[in-house]
This record gives sequence, C-alpha cells and structure tokens, in this order.
Amino acid sequence: MPYKDMSDRDTYPPYAQTEKAKKARAQSNKARRMMERDGRVTKGDGMDVHHKKPLSKGGKTTPGNLAVVPASKNRTYKRNADHSVK
Repeated sequence: MPYKDMSDRDTYPPYAQTEKAKKARAQSNKARRMMERDGRVTKGDGMDVHHKKPLSKGGKTTPGNLAVVPASKNRTYKRNADHSVK
C-alpha cells in the first residue's frame, strides 16, 4: 500500500498488512489487469473480476477461472470468519 506519510500506516487494519493479504491482493490486481488488457473491464465501470474457483479454495488467476460480474454481486457472497467464501 502506498503511504503518503509512514505515520498513516497505523490507520490501516492489521489484516491488510499481513503477507497472506498482500499476496491475495496481488492476485486480484493481476486478474483485473488481465481483463483490462482484454478490454472486458475499464476503470470505474462498476464491475469486478471474479474468480470462479476462489483463490482461498485453490483457484488460480487464469483466463478460464475469471469472469466479469457486477461489483454488487461479487461482494455479497457469504463468508467464513476468515473471510474465505463459504
């Protein structure tokens, strides 16, 4: 995460700074970039890149495992306490 001032780092939740969270965020960003290159999503379009088989369940960031869905649908799945998809 970019910080304008290193003192801002304390304002972010601790889970966002864990190695596991950073790796998951990197995979999500990679998926978004792949779909942007293919012209399937654009910045500010209200769409999310969805992993058909979630990363938490062993899914990969490959074209066959990605789908474009509205952000409102992709962010409403039921979650376990560790934030993985049920």
